[in-house]
Amino acid sequence: MEREKLKSRLGFILLSAGCAIGIGNVWKFPYMAGQGGGGAFVLFYLLFLVILGLPIMTMEFAVGRASHKSPVRAYQALEKPGQKWHIHGYFTLIGCYLLMMFYTTVAGWMLHYFYMTAAGKLVGLDTDQVAGKFTDMLASPLTMGFWMVVVVAIGIFVCARGLQNGLEKVTKVMMIALLVIMVVLAVNSMFMPGAKEGLTFFLVPDFERMKEVGIVNTLVGAMNQAFFTLSLGIGAMAIFGSYIGKEHALLGESVRVVVLDTFVAITAGLIIFPACFTYGVDQTSGPSLIFITLPNIFANMAMGRLWGSLFFLFMAFAALSTVLAVFENIICCGMELTGWNRQKSSLVNFFLIIALSLPCVLGYNVWAWDGFAIFGGAVLDVEDFLVSNLFLPLGSLVYLLFCVTRWGWGWDNYKKEVNTGDGLRMHDWMRGYLTYGLPLIVLFIFVFGLYDKFIA
Repeated sequence: MEREKLKSRLGFILLSAGCAIGIGNVWKFPYMAGQGGGGAFVLFYLLFLVILGLPIMTMEFAVGRASHKSPVRAYQALEKPGQKWHIHGYFTLIGCYLLMMFYTTVAGWMLHYFYMTAAGKLVGLDTDQVAGKFTDMLASPLTMGFWMVVVVAIGIFVCARGLQNGLEKVTKVMMIALLVIMVVLAVNSMFMPGAKEGLTFFLVPDFERMKEVGIVNTLVGAMNQAFFTLSLGIGAMAIFGSYIGKEHALLGESVRVVVLDTFVAITAGLIIFPACFTYGVDQTSGPSLIFITLPNIFANMAMGRLWGSLFFLFMAFAALSTVLAVFENIICCGMELTGWNRQKSSLVNFFLIIALSLPCVLGYNVWAWDGFAIFGGAVLDVEDFLVSNLFLPLGSLVYLLFCVTRWGWGWDNYKKEVNTGDGLRMHDWMRGYLTYGLPLIVLFIFVFGLYDKFIA
């Protein structure tokens, strides 16, 4: 079967950016920046994005493009006879399923809140009543299950239509709409009374405040966020590398994806921080910022129903862009492992992903258990821990070592692939850092993540 190809370079960049742009950008980044002292956190986040996330992204793209295979088969096409790198290919597929086991539920939350805001269900409610809506949603397996199934159905339907006619076409429209909605929301936030204080907090580095928070905490938080925001390590980027030609060098393409991803993260802060300072809201309030704090702000804002609807539509698009990208990975892996066509792989995965997503839905109500407290309190937190603390860092380390060491694909093969085409180049002077420095940073992130979760 001839491998499908993306129709355009824009499609590749928007698909890859859509995979990277997810809830981590628009939910986690603003409150991480708030907790990390604002502008200083943002500054170090950008630095770590360049020296940490960018090189590993080029490696995933290179493995995908050189092999023209899904992540589950890519290593087999590139490794030397007798090597075992391909075992990681199966772990990338497991990591994708694990990510979707909770991401489909959270994407469903976004759709539910878009519906509630657009339908006026939050109008006229006081602070406690708005908070109660979130509690009611978590307590209802039917509500969460319904929206989870809607998300899975949308994702599978789009991917089943094919790479160009389904995934690429829909993602282009959705991503452009997401960017337009974000700019509109950000401009609206600029005219709020607290905009100046909010933007100063968010964009101007204050190293005194960074000292108060803890320099090490801010640095590690920025490093973690830069690393995890790009969804590296589970083959989510490698799949799109396998769908493109050799016209453009991969470092330049990776830079474009990282810039788009960063634009969304920064713009999310431009939307949220002026609102926090205008309405006297604690900008470090964590995940509840999105589902409790911001709906309260929209409830008290002029034209709040419109702005709230747009905000949750943009949140839904951000979540769905990742769902579509990872579904494509899962469906393609299924096709290569079994020989099924796209429609059959899509249909089987429709039922499989729904079944795998049910523990997350039920983990807030029917299957609630105190034993999950060490991870954060629910099944979702366990699944998130496994993906964020194990599959992403260790998977990234495998891609990294495969590309730069003589025991894997090797530096020369990697450099030749990544530099094929027009654009920015990888140079031999970068080799020392990528071979010795970067693996140590990734290992540090992995070890610190475990330490922070279980010991600190």
